[in-house]
Amino acid sequence: MKKPVFRCAECGREVDVDTRMYRCDCGGAFELQFEAPAFDLEKVDRAEWSLFRYRSFMPLLDDSWRGVTMGEGMTPVIRLDDNTWVKLDYAMPTLSFKDRGAAVVIALCKSLGIRRVIQDSSGNAGNSVAAYAARAGMECEIFVPRGTSPAKIDMIRSYGARVEVFDGTRNETAEACRAKARTGAAYYASHVFNPFFYQGTKTYVYELFEQMGRLPDNLFVPVGNGTLYLGVHLALDELEKAGLLSRRPTVWAVQSENCAPILRAFEEGKDSPADVTPAPTMAEGIAIGKPVRGTRILQLMRKHGDRVVGIPEKGILPARQALAERGFFVEHTTAATYAAYLACQKAGLVQGQSLLPLCGAGLKSQGK
Repeated sequence: MKKPVFRCAECGREVDVDTRMYRCDCGGAFELQFEAPAFDLEKVDRAEWSLFRYRSFMPLLDDSWRGVTMGEGMTPVIRLDDNTWVKLDYAMPTLSFKDRGAAVVIALCKSLGIRRVIQDSSGNAGNSVAAYAARAGMECEIFVPRGTSPAKIDMIRSYGARVEVFDGTRNETAEACRAKARTGAAYYASHVFNPFFYQGTKTYVYELFEQMGRLPDNLFVPVGNGTLYLGVHLALDELEKAGLLSRRPTVWAVQSENCAPILRAFEEGKDSPADVTPAPTMAEGIAIGKPVRGTRILQLMRKHGDRVVGIPEKGILPARQALAERGFFVEHTTAATYAAYLACQKAGLVQGQSLLPLCGAGLKSQGK
């Protein structure tokens, strides 16, 4: 397998994956130059009960993952009704789908001999990185914006990580964290900038294909920075290239109407995210006003005929209650995704079978 490298999405510069740069000097985000072998279920390690069962299709540098994994992945797929399925991605070590990406990024860090990591987050990604850093014996510091769920902050601290509660917006918090990362004080284990994170989130689709023997017609995905969305398309590209898809699923990207730079840009025909002033939203996981990879997300949406849906605040709590009454207690961002699905279904926009990720457990957000 050819050694993976990072390539700048803006200027095309290539650097080794052992770089401590989190983005190119030109300001562009790195993408991973890695061509996975043709996906084949026969090459899946059925004896490994974690997402690393798919390591034949991942750019791992060595076996460091063995000292990092906590059994993340292989989450249940449950039928809600004849046309609706959910995947319980909150059934993870830190109760969120972000464990998929964090496990792979921290495995990379362990391979590179990293001893200290730093990251910014609205909560879930910070939890994941802090937990896996602890597992790998690394020091960790997480920046979160003021207003982040206290439950998430307490959880981050429980892993021994230092938490910097920044008095600013989500975007301002990220900039403060990146400023510290640029000093070289720690490796920036970013769920947004580090391309290895998406090599973890792509396993979401691998699992669907293995568990269901197919893929549903529609995949609903919450989109803030797009960590799951981008991983989904990575895997769909691989399955399609391997000749395993008779039809590529329609991906429905969900944003909060209170913070919808991708939705607005999509509707206005723009190539990059629209300038928005985020309003408060319970769906804190997708409250990203300036998504770093927003241009790439919009390119994929137009290339593959994806749909974008905005959900109003008033739809979130009823959707959360509706899922709870079916036995699934989720946080507000996941509820927003279900609310979007219900609205599209009611409007007659969705054809065929649909699947939604239950990305975060309800205990991680305030009751309300």
